Amino acid sequence: MSHFTAELLTESGETSYRFRCPGPGVFRCALTGLVFVMTQEAELLYNTVQWDESLLQSAGRMAAGPLFDIKCSEDGAVCQLHLPHCETKDALLVDGLLSVVHISDDGMSILEPLKITDTHVVVKVPHLSALGLIWDFIRRFLNLSVPIEAQVLLFLRPPDMGPRVLDVLLLPGNVLLDEVERKVRGAKHIRISSKCRLSIDQSYRVHCEPEGFKIQPELERFSSDYGPNYHPTFEVFLKTIPENLTLMVQDPDGRPVWRRDVSLRGPDGTDPRRNVPAEDSYPSEDRLLRIWVQFVTRVSNPVLNQLLDHLFQRGVLTAGEMDSARTRGREDKARDMVVTVKRKGRKASSVLVSALCEVDPVLSRELGLM
Repeated sequence: MSHFTAELLTESGETSYRFRCPGPGVFRCALTGLVFVMTQEAELLYNTVQWDESLLQSAGRMAAGPLFDIKCSEDGAVCQLHLPHCETKDALLVDGLLSVVHISDDGMSILEPLKITDTHVVVKVPHLSALGLIWDFIRRFLNLSVPIEAQVLLFLRPPDMGPRVLDVLLLPGNVLLDEVERKVRGAKHIRISSKCRLSIDQSYRVHCEPEGFKIQPELERFSSDYGPNYHPTFEVFLKTIPENLTLMVQDPDGRPVWRRDVSLRGPDGTDPRRNVPAEDSYPSEDRLLRIWVQFVTRVSNPVLNQLLDHLFQRGVLTAGEMDSARTRGREDKARDMVVTVKRKGRKASSVLVSALCEVDPVLSRELGLM
C-alpha cells in the first residue's frame, strides 16, 4: 500500500482533496484515511459533503463517518474503496452493523461490505458519487454499551474573542481533524494525543487540575457528530493561561476515560496562541524563509493563483510578473513567488503572509503563521 498526502484545493471557503494516482495499486490518503484500489492511472478529486439525516432515517440507518463526494478522471479506475470506521473489535462482532451508502442522482443504495478490517470497511465501487459509512440504527442502539474509538480535541480561543476559553470537543475517531479546524474559526488547535473510547449516548464530564476553573456544562451526552458544524462539548473558562494543567474526561461515576497533561504556554513563557501574525517577533522576510520548503511542497495551485491576484492588487507584483508566474508549474510558481516577494522587502513579504493567512488558513496554521 502506498501512502500519499493529497493536494488541498480551497475555493469559496470549501476545501477539496486532489491526487494523481500514478497507476494500478492501493493508495491511502494520509489526510482522510480513505484507501483507493486503482486499476489504472487517474486523477482523484474528493471532498466531504453534508449528510441528509432524514434520508438515512427513512432507511433505518445513521451516519457512521463522513460522507465523501468522490470524482475520478477515468471511469472504472477505482474498483474498491476502503472507508475508515471507528468501531472496536467487540462492536465488529455484531453482524450487519456497518455498511456503505451510495447516493447519486438516481437515489440512494446500500452497499454491503466485501470485508471489514480493524480500521476500514471495504466495498466494491459500482460508480463514483457520494459514499459514506452508515450504522444500522437498531443494531447500533442495541449495543450502546459497546464504546467506539473516539477523540478529544482541544481548541484555545484567541483573546480577541472575549474571555480565554479552552474548548473541549468529544468526537468519533473518524471525524477529520482538518475539517474541524476549518469550522472553529480563529481558535488554535492544541496538539495532544487524543485517542480514547466513548459510548454513544453515555454522559461524560470534564475535570481540570488545578481546580478553580469554571467548566460548562457539568455533564454532557456523547453523540456521533459528523458535522457540518462542530460545537464545543465543554468549555473551560481560564482566568489566566496556566503553563500546564491536567485535563480529564470522566464517566458519570468519576472514572477517567481520558487524562492528559496539557501545555498552554510556550517554553519562553509567552502564549503561542495569540493567533495573529508575529510581526514583532520575526521580520516577514525571515518568516517566509522559515516556511519556504513546506510552502513550496504543500500549497495548492488554486491558492497560488489567488495569492497572485492579491499581490497584483496590492501592487507587490507587476502585470508582467503575475502573467509570467501563471505559466509555470505549481512548485516553480510557488518557489518564484517567494523569491520575488522576498527581494522586494519586508512590506511585500508581509502582504504575502497576510494574503496566505486569508486564502488558506488551514495551511497557514500548520506552517505557524497564525
